[in-house]
Amino acid sequence: QVQLVESGGGLVQAGGSLRLSCAASGRTFSMYAVGWFRQAPGSERELVARLTWDGGRSEYADSVKGRFTISRDNTKSMVYLEMNNLKPEDTAVYSCGAGPWETLFLVRPNYWGQGTQVTVDT
Repeated sequence: QVQLVESGGGLVQAGGSLRLSCAASGRTFSMYAVGWFRQAPGSERELVARLTWDGGRSEYADSVKGRFTISRDNTKSMVYLEMNNLKPEDTAVYSCGAGPWETLFLVRPNYWGQGTQVTVDT
């Protein structure tokens, strides 16, 4: 069993930056790929970025490439999402998830966090 708790969301002006954190517990966490997802009002949840268990491979949604960076520290059981040059369309609830690599692409990770709100003001 893996528990995930996000933090770091908030209100930021367009062009600003935020760093989201996801604290994990559970001894199997380091075995799983991790991902960050977001859901805007009226929209389906989408995969923003995913990262393999060892951090060796990452993938990003086209909408965030070059602006967002996903990372993890398995020694601390932490996952991060560095978000730069934020845009109003990045406004959403951001959640982290953990599971096999393919499940993240399908937006069906084994484990979910509760989410944190990110609001980008114009």
